[in-house]
Amino acid sequence: MINFNGNILEENSVLPIENRGYSYGDALFETIKASFGKILFWEDHYFRLMASMRIMRMEIPMNFTMEYLEEQILNTLESNGLLKSSARVKLMVHRNEGGLYTPNSNEVSFIISVKPVQDDFYMLQDSFYEIDLFKDYYVSPSLLSTLKTNNKALNVVGSIYVKENNLNNGLVLNTNKHVVEALNGNIFVVKGNVIKTAPISDGCLKGVMRKQIIDIIKSIPDYEIVEDSISPFELQKADEIFITNVIVGIQPVTKYRKKVYANGVSKDLLQKLNVKIRLN
Repeated sequence: MINFNGNILEENSVLPIENRGYSYGDALFETIKASFGKILFWEDHYFRLMASMRIMRMEIPMNFTMEYLEEQILNTLESNGLLKSSARVKLMVHRNEGGLYTPNSNEVSFIISVKPVQDDFYMLQDSFYEIDLFKDYYVSPSLLSTLKTNNKALNVVGSIYVKENNLNNGLVLNTNKHVVEALNGNIFVVKGNVIKTAPISDGCLKGVMRKQIIDIIKSIPDYEIVEDSISPFELQKADEIFITNVIVGIQPVTKYRKKVYANGVSKDLLQKLNVKIRLN
């Protein structure tokens, strides 16, 4: 079952071929984790969505309050029997049909879909995980590159490249040849007690889990967080690399080319992340 503008419908309900998200990628989405009826980091997701809608010049409906959308997510979870388990929630907002590149209206509709996930909290993923650079296409840094829109061609082609080369993930570069992010999350590079992640100005996604991890690192005196451009050469010199997103939490990288990495910092941060979830 899906939720379309507050109405619970069968999942195979068909959108019009003129849907602007399908036709022009004129849509935004949030990928959210829910656990036993609790929507994790909901406030951060909501405010990122509102900011993204403003950047995309979408009209924000009066009823698009944090409470209203939370209620709609919970209704969708309940309709799918997922209030007492964990789920992956996708909240998509698209501009309504009409027009070509120039829309007839900036009014929007929303769709919520949910799928079960196995882990209720974030578990340490300590299995083999190999990455490499994806260099076929580059991110051009701008406000648009920081948004979660339907324009994900680079991520799709990059993911096919990863599969063809028996990798677990790929790292995306921007037009300045700096490492921006992974194909499905933000990247953190550890050297000594310094933990570095790409700045938003380099074109990386303004990730919700990225924000949680930065806040946690700032609260630990033993670590220093630095938001600065990452050179590919730094990957070889790093003690540890990990990738973050709201579904997995923290994914430690075990291998990049000939370099093998530890996961001690990932393990430490993951424990603190789960504590943060329980306290909120």
